[in-house]
Amino acid sequence: MSALRVLVIDDEEDIRHMLTMLLRKEGYEVDSAEDGETALEILSDRDFDLALCDVRMPGLDGMQVLGRLEQRGDDTTVIAMSAFGDRELAIDALRRGAYDYIDKPFNKDEILLTLLKAQERLELKRENEELKQKSEADDFPEIIGQSDAIEDLLETIRKVAEYKSTVLITGESGTGKELVARALHRRSPRGDAPWVAVNCGAIPESLLESELFGHVKGAFTDAGADKAGLFEEADGGTLFLDEIGEMPMNLQVKLLRALQEGEIRRIGENTPREVDVRVLAASNQDLDEMVDAGEFREDLYYRLNVIQLHLPPLRERIDDLPLLVDHFIESRSEDLDAGVDGISSEAIDRMTQYRWPGNVRELQNCVERGVVLADGDTIDLEALPERIRDNDDPLDAIFHGDDLSIKKMSKALERVLIRRALEKTDGNRTHASDLLEISHRTLLYKMEDYGLEDVGKGD
Repeated sequence: MSALRVLVIDDEEDIRHMLTMLLRKEGYEVDSAEDGETALEILSDRDFDLALCDVRMPGLDGMQVLGRLEQRGDDTTVIAMSAFGDRELAIDALRRGAYDYIDKPFNKDEILLTLLKAQERLELKRENEELKQKSEADDFPEIIGQSDAIEDLLETIRKVAEYKSTVLITGESGTGKELVARALHRRSPRGDAPWVAVNCGAIPESLLESELFGHVKGAFTDAGADKAGLFEEADGGTLFLDEIGEMPMNLQVKLLRALQEGEIRRIGENTPREVDVRVLAASNQDLDEMVDAGEFREDLYYRLNVIQLHLPPLRERIDDLPLLVDHFIESRSEDLDAGVDGISSEAIDRMTQYRWPGNVRELQNCVERGVVLADGDTIDLEALPERIRDNDDPLDAIFHGDDLSIKKMSKALERVLIRRALEKTDGNRTHASDLLEISHRTLLYKMEDYGLEDVGKGD
């Protein structure tokens, strides 16, 4: 991204000058203001990405500047500056909307790392906005992600949505198979026609045939009136058969006929009824193995599997996790009126190490728990479930995981070594960089990149 614009707000000329020179040297575009009123005038005329604002100033102080910015909806990211004795005041500034705070007297590395963290937050926020706009434009608001796997999936949906061909959606439980099916329906010419979904494993075998194909009065005990089945309800639209592997063998024959002939018979009726239905099916089971084991009809399998969409588990697209977390925080916080709008880097760090056997559904439940238990407006590590808090061994993913990407696993190993070096040196970054045989500056950037700024005590 282009150079960030930073406004330094402080009544001490020496501090303004020092910060301006330091930040310009690092490539930031910098302006300054000697008091709160001047700062608000500058912020009204020009857009800034970040503001470094002293909390104690004559006239309009930093707390009042935060209040004015909030009143007028200015989304400039504010980093509070305070003397060491004003720590409580700085913490109060966080409660009022500041992103972070820096103690005076300044440590150059601390300033730069704090700005790097804020820059990363801004970049992620902008990426999320771009992704949200792109998703809305493409009618994929619920499919969150920008990994290669998700981009390939969306491109396939765009290509096949307009056709009536059956689609088999595969993937582990909780990966979002129904969301993909809904996206196919919405983008198809049938988008305004009926959408009907049924979980084949949730309905007793004795009732499933009636649910799918309907029955006539007197066809069996308790059949007191004619009843249309789901195929008829979906006529002209889409029928989604979730967990298709749970369908009994005798019904698989009737389903195959409905797909091949475009007609169904209600139970107890001799005359077939024509239906125009696009069928989408999903399964978390390996249907190939079920066919080999004689548990699923081969002819039905090939009739369903005209086009297959496979959803990767969350552990194989872990780069999408921050985007998903941000999405779930926004939606669940709004639904629960909780006022939570962020998550700590330590919590995100631990979540990326976890294997997520329940996939996106488990992540959504985890975020909801975090929103409910958050102390303030940010989900921290303590708000996460114990199984995730205690999952502190990313090497498990390297030696026992399914991901064989050298690039990803090298980063995972690098992160482990940096953490161990910082712990071994009690957070002394100079000594840690010597142990790692990398430069001090490289270590700082990698610490920021891996969310390890708080490991140890610092220099």
